[in-house]
Amino acid sequence: MPVSNGKFDTPVLIAGGGPVGMTLALQLARCGVRSMLVERNATTTRHPKMDITNSRSMELFRRLGLAPALRQAAVPEDHNFDVSWIDTMVGHELCRFRYPSVTQSRAFIRAHNDGTQPVEPPMRVSQVKIEPVLKAAIDAAAEVTVRFATAFEDLTQDARGVTAVIRDADSGATETIRSQYLAGCDGAGSIARKCLGIGMSGESQIVQRFTTYFRSKAPLLRRWGLAWHYQSPLGTLIAQNDDDLWSLNSRFPEDWDFSNTDASALLVRFLGRQIDHEVLVANRWTPHLLVADAYAAGRVLLAGDAAHQYIPTGGYGMNTGIGDACDLGWKLAAVLHGFAGPALLDSYDAERRSVGLRNRSGSAAHMQMRRDIFALYHAAKIYGGAPVSDGVREAVGRGIAVIGNPENESTGIEYGYHYANSPLVCADDGEQAPEDTLRYRPSTVPGVRLPNVYLEDGVALHDKLGTWFTLLCIDTLPSRAWVDAAARCGLPLTVLHLTGTSLAEIYGRRQMLIRPDQHIAWRGAARLDTATAEGVLRTVLGFTPRFATAAAARAAAARG
Repeated sequence: MPVSNGKFDTPVLIAGGGPVGMTLALQLARCGVRSMLVERNATTTRHPKMDITNSRSMELFRRLGLAPALRQAAVPEDHNFDVSWIDTMVGHELCRFRYPSVTQSRAFIRAHNDGTQPVEPPMRVSQVKIEPVLKAAIDAAAEVTVRFATAFEDLTQDARGVTAVIRDADSGATETIRSQYLAGCDGAGSIARKCLGIGMSGESQIVQRFTTYFRSKAPLLRRWGLAWHYQSPLGTLIAQNDDDLWSLNSRFPEDWDFSNTDASALLVRFLGRQIDHEVLVANRWTPHLLVADAYAAGRVLLAGDAAHQYIPTGGYGMNTGIGDACDLGWKLAAVLHGFAGPALLDSYDAERRSVGLRNRSGSAAHMQMRRDIFALYHAAKIYGGAPVSDGVREAVGRGIAVIGNPENESTGIEYGYHYANSPLVCADDGEQAPEDTLRYRPSTVPGVRLPNVYLEDGVALHDKLGTWFTLLCIDTLPSRAWVDAAARCGLPLTVLHLTGTSLAEIYGRRQMLIRPDQHIAWRGAARLDTATAEGVLRTVLGFTPRFATAAAARAAAARG
């Protein structure tokens, strides 16, 4: 049953209705918790922004039942994910990194059913297309009160809750909303973060960029066939729908004069000649490499761009935010349902900020590799249509191939992140969690994402996990102790019993406790008594002694 509002207007107020805020609302709804979402804009975004939803985000969307609708909004599933380096579109293609379509990836996943693969392939889709799908889902969710054209402006908090000021965009009228918790999903200029006085660390204003979102069916744009990205030192051309919608992210020298930037001229500069087109949106922007110094203070928690901002290389911005939303959602729900202490929320900062920092480093590394490629172009004087020999072009192409394209291959970052150092995880004396950021290495070390396999009935193991915690037993009968311990904690527990020699070989442990976000909280071989099992559950729910100091700090922050 949904959580009662009590004396509050809503248990959770979500400031910001972008992909992260809407995903959080849907995660809360899945867990039976009501929320109110306010978004200052009257409609979903008109700006293309991100253009890749990675495999891990698609796994999380699948868990929310959204994958089919999102796939319908994406490019056709038989289209590739190729990335091509060129001089100009009227010139030469120097190097192409070839990546399979969704259809091909699904076949590969099924053929390599050994825990090394994700459940879902990635998805090529613009944020312009994602947001309406998410908006339709929150509009249909009885647990979500949706208020677009409503700006979040201020907050105060105390030991019991948060009081927020919101303003109706049409009338200008303000009102206060009282909630038990507030989630700041309100973007890079987050008012929630500013109200908390939380700073951001890292590098700001890394480079200058200009995006031109345009419509065109010019044959030149398909000169070498389908590709997701065409790139040169002058920018990146992104096929938004593999038909008539494109965006060009232009790059500039440090001394570029932006006072009279002409979007159409930038297209000519990149392409090599004029084409018929219609500019839909054009704007200058500046990427950063920043992570908030804290993800929470008191009863206010930050997610998405409010907590971290990256260069688009690797596509870690929205995708990291989707992970934030799903982690925060189940933890808020567990606290509000009463089977976890408020200290559970302290783990949100410990877990997700470490991922934010790791992904910031990944984004920076990918940007440096692009710069290494730019250096090859400059040394050969090859970009901008300058005449060079075939031999020079071939040498640059070989150099690009050697540098590689890890920003679209780093599965270790995308779904190999872990929470092995989290206070919610019951560490053992086994192996360490894999740290390879390029290649995903399946593991069952507590804190990692549970590796997935397709079972004999054709169903993905991930799809058999319960809404809350799942006790996974492989070739061993479930212990009644776990069921009794969960009942004593008031925790909904799904018990999943599987058999099969191959499963034992893949997972290496006969018992694993899986969290609502598909990460492993505990693993073991021996059958536990009720007291020991209850101790494990109290640890993963945030009732361990180590949380006492953190809980006191949170209460003090709430009192101001």
